[in-house]
Amino acid sequence: MERNLKELISKMTLEEKAGMCSGLDFWHLKHVERLGIPSVMVSDGPHGLRKQDDKGDHLGINDSIKAVCFPPACLSACSFDRELMTELGETIGREAQATDVSVVLGPAVNIKRSPLCGRNFEYYSEDPYLAGETAAAFINGVQSQHVGTSIKHFAANNQEYNRMSNSSEADERTLREIYFPAFETAVKKSQPYTVMCSYNRVNGVYASENPWLLTDVLRGEWGFEGYVMSDWGAVNERVPALKAGLELEMPTSGGAGDQEIIKAVKDGTLDEAVLDRAVERILRISFKWLDNRKEQPFTMEEDHEFARHTAEQSMVLLKNENVLPLKTDEKVAFIGGFAKKPRFQGGGSSHINSFRVSSALDAVSRMEEISGNVTYAEGFAADKDVYDETLAAEAVEAAKNVDKAVIFAGLPDSFESEGYDRAHMGLPQCQNRLIAEILKVQPNTIVVLHNGSPVEMPWLADVKGLLEAYLGGQAVGEAEVSLLYGKVNPSGKLAETIPLKLSDNPSYLNFGEGEKTVYHEGVFVGYRYYDTKEMPVAFPFGYGLSYTTFAYSNLKLDKDELTEKDTLTVSVDVTNTGNVPGKEIVQLYVRDNSGACRRPDKELKGYEKVALEPGETKTVTMTLDHRSFAWYNADMKDWYSASGTYDILIGASSRDIRLTSAVQMKSSVKPPLKLHLNTTLGELLSDERTMGYGKYLADKMTSFFGGSSDEANEAITDEMNTAMAASMPIRNVVSFGACSKEEVLEGLNKLIEAQK
Repeated sequence: MERNLKELISKMTLEEKAGMCSGLDFWHLKHVERLGIPSVMVSDGPHGLRKQDDKGDHLGINDSIKAVCFPPACLSACSFDRELMTELGETIGREAQATDVSVVLGPAVNIKRSPLCGRNFEYYSEDPYLAGETAAAFINGVQSQHVGTSIKHFAANNQEYNRMSNSSEADERTLREIYFPAFETAVKKSQPYTVMCSYNRVNGVYASENPWLLTDVLRGEWGFEGYVMSDWGAVNERVPALKAGLELEMPTSGGAGDQEIIKAVKDGTLDEAVLDRAVERILRISFKWLDNRKEQPFTMEEDHEFARHTAEQSMVLLKNENVLPLKTDEKVAFIGGFAKKPRFQGGGSSHINSFRVSSALDAVSRMEEISGNVTYAEGFAADKDVYDETLAAEAVEAAKNVDKAVIFAGLPDSFESEGYDRAHMGLPQCQNRLIAEILKVQPNTIVVLHNGSPVEMPWLADVKGLLEAYLGGQAVGEAEVSLLYGKVNPSGKLAETIPLKLSDNPSYLNFGEGEKTVYHEGVFVGYRYYDTKEMPVAFPFGYGLSYTTFAYSNLKLDKDELTEKDTLTVSVDVTNTGNVPGKEIVQLYVRDNSGACRRPDKELKGYEKVALEPGETKTVTMTLDHRSFAWYNADMKDWYSASGTYDILIGASSRDIRLTSAVQMKSSVKPPLKLHLNTTLGELLSDERTMGYGKYLADKMTSFFGGSSDEANEAITDEMNTAMAASMPIRNVVSFGACSKEEVLEGLNKLIEAQK
């Protein structure tokens, strides 16, 4: 239906327009009945609907309808599967239609800077490329059902401590390369209906009133077309926020924000056209949903099965020393409270009121060929860190009398949640202690982990099997049993590095600060740090095992040379060399050998998931563009790829590179010259545009100092002279009397003029 929104807005009073820019209550936008403007509802969340029940509390934070909890982002990202994420989005979009929800508040794409962030379970990855591709696929799925999304939290929201006022202090290159790209990719590939700004400040300015973030970058550079809403309570000053590009304040401010807008328009400090534009952006999205509403059944049973499928395609097999898959006739002990009461989602705003939850014990009880061979011992509770001697003794005895023991371990709800950060990376001590005791009597021990982010594993070397289930959604138990018994071949890979210990993390010394958190590690986040530093890790980014094996061959590039205007097509053959069907995630990394600036050892720039029957070979093709090779040059205010050699790396993880080739970049763009008296001779000599003048000045210095005695030559070597010259500011040529200041400045000005 075509609507003339400008005409509609012209009929609204100032009070009605101001009112459209804040919530009616915790979840609804305001309506204007006389003009046919509806009140629409938004709802969490990224992995299932947390819609307020009509009989719930007035804030809508306690009671929510029964719904389906799909695997949270910490797990679904490990699928490395765009098609699966689109299908997940479609499923959640249909559920939103069935329950009259106009906008789903997600996905959440903040980068996992530290394993301690309490909200990491809601976020996809430490890698911005993977997070962006995953988010775009999910958003396209949801919005194919004419339901909006709200990608969040923009931007640099990477800790919970003091999240409503803390300032994330990062240079522009770090923001552009690490913390912005997931949002940028999603906007350019999927146009989310809305963007949610974060609570925190970015370099001292609240995200909610930051015109550079919300207008210059988001709209001006990326072309965002929807509206920006605040995180709940994130608005600092309402009128500056509106001017900066924040259209909708959530939740209701009880009219306080509306009155500030009305006053500002009346006293002339706010142009009413800014308000009109905000209202138009909000109404366009609301009517887009309203005009496409359709009757849709809430198919919870079907969706439960899809939740199981998603978990099966995402869980990561981390270790397998010939103990998996389990055989149906083996005697197996399931141990640990998580086997009976699994932790399958995180705490906070995304917490789903699941209509059904399947545990691993539930799953085996429905499988006749298995159920008689599985015994259960609680060992430890799932919700606290208490070592119960009686429960532990029962578990050790159970483990002693079977072929294999599977310990279902993990983090209790209280260990990680929205609102606070973890204090450490440890599992409850009662669990580590019991695992150690069981290993004394049962060498064939497998651990299944339920956690929203990495944990330290002191027993890792001694267990024979390890399945990272993360938080698996409500069908977690069925998925775990399918994978453990080989009914489904594991195919997930880690979307984050698992370090050996917390202190290895690059943000360890500057995470969780109060007023300001300085991102000292810059672009060296996650595997970009660990791999560049060649640091041992428990498990690298992109790692995951299968019950089959894969061989890589025949790497081809469609060109040997390219410019920033070209694309590069990369193809590689992958063969299933094992005996069972499986899926492999082929990863493409790029390494910059140009030396133009300090960059990570390698960066993920492509991936594909491919299904293969035993003996089958398929060709995987990926395309790289200029951004695949570029870094953000803050002086140029643009992306730049220097001339030089770039390695194309094809791997099964960031640490398992199978094939390598190279391509030459011939850049036609040069960074702007920064020439002044403190420019060094080395900088002049390293740039072809200034190399001649640099040699001229260097020769002047050599002539000025003249020859040296044998004794001096022993004290001052050629290497020392070369190094000193490279770091010598041009002003020293003047101060040592080799040239006049006027002569040097004249030479610099000629170079500057020549570049214009």
